[in-house]
Amino acid sequence: MVDFKLEVLVLPVSDVDRAKEFYARIGFREDIDFSGPGGFRLVHFTPPGSAASLIIGSGVTDAAPGSERGVHLIVDDVVAARAELVAAGVEVGEVFHDAGGVFHHAGTAGRVAGPHPERRSYGSFASFADPDGNVFVLQEVTVRGPGRISHVVHRSAAALESALRDAAAAHGTYEEELGHADADWPAWYAAHMARAAGLDS
Repeated sequence: MVDFKLEVLVLPVSDVDRAKEFYARIGFREDIDFSGPGGFRLVHFTPPGSAASLIIGSGVTDAAPGSERGVHLIVDDVVAARAELVAAGVEVGEVFHDAGGVFHHAGTAGRVAGPHPERRSYGSFASFADPDGNVFVLQEVTVRGPGRISHVVHRSAAALESALRDAAAAHGTYEEELGHADADWPAWYAAHMARAAGLDS
């Protein structure tokens, strides 16, 4: 099947410069600020670590400013992410989880204060809004569900180094069991690192 990759979400705002200041303040990277005829303006932002981006502007959507609800931003640590936003002057709701294990978008029924007690992946949330009222949900995801990704992303050189060191140690044990050097070690490393990331090797 052809890949259908989510690339851009258009957010309706009433004041482009005010929204631009907000997204820059919370660490989103400004990729372009383009002005065209008739008051058209397009500002493109990418959240840290995201493959998808946001567009704000004038003449880019006829949706009512502030009408976007529940845009999910996936984070490794919802408590740390909330703290960063608060430090940047953003009003963020308290971290919560759902008593039944499922997040109810429709309201606050079933919400329990604090992160999921086991820090279960997909289980902890917090929310905030931009100056127009577009609502974002922070969701903590540490391990993806089966089939959700087909590749591995290491978020830093240190994370990649750690994965390589783990593979090297495991491969050393494997070679001891073999009783000789493994000439096909790149394939072994690849399969080991894929399994460690929860992918099919």
